[in-house]
Amino acid sequence: MKEIPFFKPSIDEKELNEIKEVLNQTDINKTSELESNFSSYIGVGHSISATSGTAAMHLALMSIDLKRGDKIVCSVNAFPSIAEVIRHFDAEPIFVDIDKDDFNIDPIKLDEVLTKSKHKKLKAVFVSHVAGQPAPMDEIYEVAEKHGVLILEDASNALGATYNGEMVGSLSKTTLSTFSFSPHSVNNIVNAGMITTNEEEIDSRARLLRNHAIVSEGWEKYGDLDYVYDVVDIGVKYDLSQIDAAFCMAQLAKNSSFIKRRKEIAKIFTKELDGTPHISTPVEKRDHIYSRYIIKVDKNRDSFARELAAKGIRTGLNYIPVHLLSYYKSKYNLKINDFPVALTNYQQILSLPIYPSLSNDEVMYICQSVKEVAKTRV
Repeated sequence: MKEIPFFKPSIDEKELNEIKEVLNQTDINKTSELESNFSSYIGVGHSISATSGTAAMHLALMSIDLKRGDKIVCSVNAFPSIAEVIRHFDAEPIFVDIDKDDFNIDPIKLDEVLTKSKHKKLKAVFVSHVAGQPAPMDEIYEVAEKHGVLILEDASNALGATYNGEMVGSLSKTTLSTFSFSPHSVNNIVNAGMITTNEEEIDSRARLLRNHAIVSEGWEKYGDLDYVYDVVDIGVKYDLSQIDAAFCMAQLAKNSSFIKRRKEIAKIFTKELDGTPHISTPVEKRDHIYSRYIIKVDKNRDSFARELAAKGIRTGLNYIPVHLLSYYKSKYNLKINDFPVALTNYQQILSLPIYPSLSNDEVMYICQSVKEVAKTRV
């Protein structure tokens, strides 16, 4: 029996060489180099690194000066990190239901929620791009302009995705975007995140706050004594280590090839699983880089996953709707049927393994196994 993990990183000599360069040279700055390369890759003015994707989200909200009682609208189908960082400000997340096919925030429901939640402290919409397929940004921008709110993007699963020919993370109507270099959060080798923006003020503030809001400018009277500093705000410790940056440098350089291979695998999955009873394959509405390959199982998804596990195939669940999680359900008195589309999808979705190092034989084994298990559904 084959053993196929849900995710396995693709690592070779490039990562090792980048890390060795850090270990052998004390004056090297891989963090700045990574930020510069990231900006070039995305096509954006500024990239600010952080210690994780969640740290990037937290730092992003600090940079727009989120305050207690402010309100941020987000998808109920987002990973809980978004609602979590909002709550750390004692601000309030407001949840929106999703499109049944691509799992992204539904612009029509977004408009309804913003109309209902009209409030002077309504700050922004935090849009997640699910599974590597961008949300319908044109419609979302139209709704945001109507209600006068900022657009922030959670691009944790969309590194390298494009929307209308432009890279996610560089879209002109988005205030800022956040990325993760470890979106699978399974046996991470490194943790790293990134904020992208074209706004100088956000760039400056994020860089100030990510290292305790320490400044050393203006202390020239001390000459070459560079240990003198001041603290000008309440900051955090989110600056990225050189080794993490080195690893991410190598991964970023391979990202286009990673996307190409995942698309090849997705094409095989879709072809082989077409017409399989009880199985629905992803609906591709826009450029899809398949950081996840999410199928729907209309008969007992959990037993389906267990039977695949018995065949050595590990699967994922992306994601449990936030209104079903104990803290948010209790805090905001949310009911199980408040978000019917997200609920129905949650009861069926299952993410199959998809990563560049999967061989075609392994991909076909996954397809064969899914078909075999599907035959047992009644």
